[in-house]
Amino acid sequence: MEIIRLEGSEMTDRKATHTYMKKKLHLPEYYGNNLDALWDCLTTDYSGKMIILQNPQTVKNQLGDYGDSLVRLFKEAAAANSAIRLILAYPL
Repeated sequence: MEIIRLEGSEMTDRKATHTYMKKKLHLPEYYGNNLDALWDCLTTDYSGKMIILQNPQTVKNQLGDYGDSLVRLFKEAAAANSAIRLILAYPL
């Protein structure tokens, strides 16, 4: 199982977030840089990934409602695809 750490502080706006996730999650070139495309990629990838989202509250703070939707999408994708394990890592 591949372990992927996503740092919430890197997700400063929508464009930066999708650029960062495309690289870290090894998303395909045709990735659409939006939440629908992320959902499609995560729910059809059965390669086995542990995604550790560090500082999810920072994502929410920096991206507002979009950040809330992004964190919710990760949770729902992990529930829908048993090959994805999600860990939300909050700072101590």
